Amino acid sequence: MTVTTIGSERHELFEGSFFADPHPALAALREHDPVSRLELHGGTTWLLSRHADVRAALTDPRVSKDWRWTLPPEEREKHPAAPTPMMILMDPPEHTRLRKLVSRSFTVRRMNEQKPRVQEIASALVADLPETGTVDLMTAYAFQIPVYVICEMLGVPVEDRDDFGAWTKALVDNSGDEATMGAMGKLNGYLGELIERKRSEPDDKLLAALIEVADADGDRLSPDELLAMTMLLLIAGHETTVNLIGNGLRALLTHPEQHATLKADPGLLDSAVEEMLRYDTPVAQTPARFTSEDVTYSGVTIPAGQMVMYSLSAANRDPRWVQDPDTFDITRQTSGAIYFAHGNHHCIGAQLARIEGRVAIGTLVADRPELALAVDPSELGYRQSSLIRGLTSLPVTPGPRA
Repeated sequence: MTVTTIGSERHELFEGSFFADPHPALAALREHDPVSRLELHGGTTWLLSRHADVRAALTDPRVSKDWRWTLPPEEREKHPAAPTPMMILMDPPEHTRLRKLVSRSFTVRRMNEQKPRVQEIASALVADLPETGTVDLMTAYAFQIPVYVICEMLGVPVEDRDDFGAWTKALVDNSGDEATMGAMGKLNGYLGELIERKRSEPDDKLLAALIEVADADGDRLSPDELLAMTMLLLIAGHETTVNLIGNGLRALLTHPEQHATLKADPGLLDSAVEEMLRYDTPVAQTPARFTSEDVTYSGVTIPAGQMVMYSLSAANRDPRWVQDPDTFDITRQTSGAIYFAHGNHHCIGAQLARIEGRVAIGTLVADRPELALAVDPSELGYRQSSLIRGLTSLPVTPGPRA
């Protein structure tokens, strides 16, 4: 295990007990080593953990998505910029072009139109929960809502949700190279076949709209760009929200006074979801970026050609930015949080994630007022991922319906 002394304390980083509770280690880094040089995944990674640094770095053009900055200048043009033309792996102007193309279909209006369907799905799932005994809310509820929604939006057969859910998990968890490549191959093959089927049998779903963009005259999505965009929307369209719902419910159920406050005042739901995102940020660390030149944060210079990650989880608990950051308070009003990133890579589906989170949590809290954890919080299991903060299971006793 990677055990590191930070200040006067020893902490595991991205291994072992870190996944159950990363916040003590992240707090120590933020205080004593805010620009940390770590050995992670077989290489050197610099991790930023202070709110001001992370927020500034998210819009710093000197920190690029192009991994080729790690190569000598004479080697860069011999390699592709990214393994796939995926928007989150690109810098402007390529990123700007792709985001503009997909934004034609992924509009705020389309997101808001999903709310009645999200409510219908959540209500049905809550009604199906037993009134006695124990149930795992991650599999029976938190996973189901975002997956149903993104499947229906894209036009993906819902009966395939377990397959692509498993492939996605392998891609974002620390699953090892073989499992990751296997999942990538299966997901690529599945989506390629689905795109061709939708091209010959179009409907009114988002994937069909993206195919129209790909087949249009003028600026359009290439076949590889269409495949990569579909994969991105499918993965991002449920991973963040599954963990928002799971982490948020865990926070509520381990803070009974906050749970009682929300039951008494459902009008606090919006601020409660924002606090859940801040308190246990689902995308805990960003995917890697790369320095195109020397950059300095908190007095530490990161040389050109280095890999950098930003800890959104640490940044959102920075006491320099928010008062009493380790307290879960659903009445808290903050601005400047960066759980959906910031700048040109701000999550395009943030509005949909908020809608799903509010509906899922609000419906369950209202319908099952006696909802409680079925195990001690120390027994909960967590995803082994350097990117995602999420539970593997959330055993609860749902209790009788209201």
